[in-house]
Amino acid sequence: MPVTTKRIVYSDDDGQLHIVIPAPECDLTVEQIQAKDVPPGKTSYIVEKSVFPTERYFRDAWTYTPD
Repeated sequence: MPVTTKRIVYSDDDGQLHIVIPAPECDLTVEQIQAKDVPPGKTSYIVEKSVFPTERYFRDAWTYTPD
């Protein structure tokens, strides 16, 4: 299975951004992982990994706003 460049993002009740990175050996599609791993009632997005800063400083302050 090819490695995906897609990530799933959502915010929890405290506003913390969660980034779900599919495992390379996973046989599920990114959409199936999103349905399985994102808590019910949470809005989530599938995005390219390139939208995230490469610098991890202040990672707890990261947010995501869809275009």
